Amino acid sequence: MFKVIQVKMNYMDEAAGVVKMPVLSWQLSSDKRNISQKAYKLQLAEDETFFSVLYDSGVVDSGESLQADIENFVLQTAARYFVRVKVQDNENSWSEWSLPVSFVSGLVDNNWRGIFISAETEADADQSKGTYLRKDIYIGKKVKEAYAYTTALGLYHFFINGQKVGADQMTPGWTSYQERLLYQTYDVTRLLQEGANTLGTHLGAGWYKGLMGFNHIRNIYGKVTAFLAQVHVKYEDGTEDIFVTDESWQGSDSPVIFSEIYDGEIYDATLEQDGWSCAGFDCSLWHGVNIVEYEKVLLQPQYASRPGVNDRIPAKRIFTTPKGETVVDFGQNMTGWIEFSVDGKRGDKVQLKCFEVLDSNGNAYFANLRAAKETVIYICKGDGKEVFHPSFTFQGFQFAQIVEYPGAPQLENFIAYTVHSVMESTGSFECSNQDITQLQHNILWGLKGNFLDVPTDCPQRDERLGWTGDAQIFCRTACFLKNTYAFYEKWLKDVAADQTEEGGVPHVVPDLLTGDFKGDWLLRQGTHSAAAWADAAVVVPWTVYLTYGDKNIIRQQYVSMKKWVDFMHSHAENGIWKFKLQFGDWVALDAEEGSYFGATPNELVCSAYYAYSTLLFAKMAKAIGKDGDYEVYLARYNGIKRDYQQNFFDNEGNLKAQTQTAHVVSLYFDLVREKYKAKIAANLVKLIQKENGHLVTGFVGTPYICHALSQNGYVKEAYDLLLKDDFPSWLYQVKRGATTIWEHWDGLKPDGTMWSADMNSFNHYAYGAIGEWLYRAAAGIEIDENAPGYKHILLKPLFGGGLSYVKAAYQSVYGEVGIHWQLNGKKGSIKINVPVNTTATLYLADVDNITDSEGLAFEKYDRSYKASTGSGEYTINFTLA
Repeated sequence: MFKVIQVKMNYMDEAAGVVKMPVLSWQLSSDKRNISQKAYKLQLAEDETFFSVLYDSGVVDSGESLQADIENFVLQTAARYFVRVKVQDNENSWSEWSLPVSFVSGLVDNNWRGIFISAETEADADQSKGTYLRKDIYIGKKVKEAYAYTTALGLYHFFINGQKVGADQMTPGWTSYQERLLYQTYDVTRLLQEGANTLGTHLGAGWYKGLMGFNHIRNIYGKVTAFLAQVHVKYEDGTEDIFVTDESWQGSDSPVIFSEIYDGEIYDATLEQDGWSCAGFDCSLWHGVNIVEYEKVLLQPQYASRPGVNDRIPAKRIFTTPKGETVVDFGQNMTGWIEFSVDGKRGDKVQLKCFEVLDSNGNAYFANLRAAKETVIYICKGDGKEVFHPSFTFQGFQFAQIVEYPGAPQLENFIAYTVHSVMESTGSFECSNQDITQLQHNILWGLKGNFLDVPTDCPQRDERLGWTGDAQIFCRTACFLKNTYAFYEKWLKDVAADQTEEGGVPHVVPDLLTGDFKGDWLLRQGTHSAAAWADAAVVVPWTVYLTYGDKNIIRQQYVSMKKWVDFMHSHAENGIWKFKLQFGDWVALDAEEGSYFGATPNELVCSAYYAYSTLLFAKMAKAIGKDGDYEVYLARYNGIKRDYQQNFFDNEGNLKAQTQTAHVVSLYFDLVREKYKAKIAANLVKLIQKENGHLVTGFVGTPYICHALSQNGYVKEAYDLLLKDDFPSWLYQVKRGATTIWEHWDGLKPDGTMWSADMNSFNHYAYGAIGEWLYRAAAGIEIDENAPGYKHILLKPLFGGGLSYVKAAYQSVYGEVGIHWQLNGKKGSIKINVPVNTTATLYLADVDNITDSEGLAFEKYDRSYKASTGSGEYTINFTLA
């Protein structure tokens, strides 16, 4: 049966508050093979029954099921629209209409009638307390539909008649507030009632005015929190009311005495005001509000991927440490908060101090948190069982010390909840080696711990910043694991917003380091434009384009990318560029004792990325039809490549820098002359053997080292490196009980001691970039650059590592790409799944013969086979060479 199984908007399941027609795509299914799309029909309506059709495409003769756009259709503000699709296949069969999907428009003309209001004054600038705002409204008619548009300077929860609106947390997120602020859109139809209603909000300091950065600066963006709301109510009789934040609202302090990102939250339940956001509440003791100026032209909608609660994890054990500390263990390093229940007397306290690991003696280890307190304090109201979790903070933890708790704490009193940007899971990977499967788990949880509205480096210490290097390194892996489209699209806009006038890209985005580094020994050398870090401005859009086949991300980021590539060009001499502070191969193990900087010369790292980003930009220029730019930047790339070869290789084709990373980036970025590739790859193997089969790479070399090996004929050596389980290796961390990826290969040393406490995160996803090798090489799910978005799939599994099976799947924009290979001695089988409306080429290396081809026409070459196919499931049997 041929049918449309899913329609997406901007590649996501939701589009809340969009101000222009979202790009539409759909997935298809069929019980036949080799099925593709021939034509489609698309309808847009204002009702789910499609009685009132606003747009009908008619039959569109096209095989494209991505990026369908209803051009020249102007959305109305505060309206819900419905979309459905039907498709004709290449056998001339039409599907039924898809199930309709809907989206809600935002403030299309950005016509905000409300104003930002605050319950604080500048006298509160050094406080991080919570505040309430409320307003009673009256509705005298039957409501047909109602939509709320809300945002804050700070963090907020919005309430209507005592009920929290939406499931979002930590809204409105973190952006470059001086340049743009996101607002959220909610359907509040069911929350409003005829008669008296109350609108309320709870505000906290958050990233906006709380203490932030490892330099501990507060009020970076402003001195008071503020709230903006606009609620559009449409009645059954066709009339409409708009309720907004204005000077008629009232304010009060809340029971949140203190709440900040790093230090946690203090909540005094004795200060609760029951019913504060409900009609009939006596607010005679409340005070007026203050107007806060903010340019509303900077407001933009956040249509998807907002932070929320994702996992519920009960406590695993409560135990006493050798020091006598009472500790609760959740068995998983994570980001979020602990919800606890307590039955205490009025004034009793619960105090929890969150942390990641136990020290070598089994005691709570807080040193790697640096100045972050990660402490939650709750003061009991004393009226029976009380349940609490923080509102405006998050912690990175596996454990919590129970410093105070009335009575004897029990396991059932503690539940952890993960908090991160809500993203659909898209990738799965498992294999016969349980340590590798655990590594995949750790990689996923590293992502979950650090994708909280921005791609942070770590979630626990006094940092938690959007380091561009970490984001760039991990991007391809992230795109396998989760649907990251809206997440990256949002963050990349801030990358562009925070670029310098000349085009430099900050080390962290949002940029809170520039101008406020207070003589920091590192940052005083420069706060922007480090190779591999700043290149996120190009590498991340390229990766998103490859993953989703989406040219809009190129158009959105084009000016930003061009400015960055031109910045490097303007600071280059003889093909080498270097600018102020460079991190190089950060924290590589071949660094000098006591240094964070690896042995690979910065000039080589800079020039390698200079070439790489210039080439990627040229390719993206071509993809959107900017042929002039393509020719210019391709020629520039070729010149950079020649200069690289001249500067960093000797006359015999050897790299002057005899480091693993120098060889890795030269090979992976295709900067080696063809005639010398075999020599350079062989020398990389020798350099690894010199370290007893271990890597000594840092942030730059690690993501690509297995690729550099396997792409140049050293599959066994790539697997050998992956499977190492002593220090330093990925599996060393697994063997030490890690449930996330560490910042340092030896964060926890073999003798139980710790790496330096000043920079030792146990949830730091960068080295988890090996995840892309697991998907792209071990499983063999690869993108064809000439048909991005998995329109044409390259299936190139690499057998090895003693693995008897690998099973992986990726939910692409066309549907599930699946591969499952198994080996039993010399006999093997592979099951593949190719989505409808795509094609694939299957490559089987080191195979002697195909014993069952499932009808595929295999072509033999160099002890290998390949075959092309259309959609469907296929199981091929073979014998290994």
